[in-house]
Amino acid sequence: MEQATQPIHYAAQLLREGGLIAYPTEAVFGLGCLPDKLQTIEKLLKLKQRPIEKGLILLASELSQLEPYLSPFDDEILQKLQSTWPGPTTWILPTPKETSSLIKGQFDTIAVRISAHPLVRELCQQCQSAIISTSANITDKNMSYSASDVRQHFDNQLDYILDGPLGESKKPTVIIDALSDKIIRG
Repeated sequence: MEQATQPIHYAAQLLREGGLIAYPTEAVFGLGCLPDKLQTIEKLLKLKQRPIEKGLILLASELSQLEPYLSPFDDEILQKLQSTWPGPTTWILPTPKETSSLIKGQFDTIAVRISAHPLVRELCQQCQSAIISTSANITDKNMSYSASDVRQHFDNQLDYILDGPLGESKKPTVIIDALSDKIIRG
């Protein structure tokens, strides 16, 4: 499979093999890997200089890809999620105790989103998995709005940069606690 002719297939193959990639999301470029690749998550956190305590977001193309990382929730919560997904709203939901602290940080909850971005959705579908997502920048530095921004931040430290257009959001996604309806990031 040729990287130049099938970049989405190449990116998905790298993710399945434990790779760390950058890719466009709704508002900024993100860094990601598969959530079952714990060594790659450790690499991502170190590269980004992100404290493990903060946790990471999981993106998916469908709810079934998130279910292994979610504790059961009621229909009222499901209706809230479905009213904003797919789209640029990230929800905080309870996660099972066995979910890695590399993903959930210091919390007993996890941040999840079903993305409307076509490249994110295709990556998740090809990997048959949710993917880790965090902004493609060093913590507290400028966000990446293009593949060239990502290269400036990380040079050759990533396995691949999936280039493509950003979504239509002007700022990173809203984050809402699904149980309390508290807005964590507006």
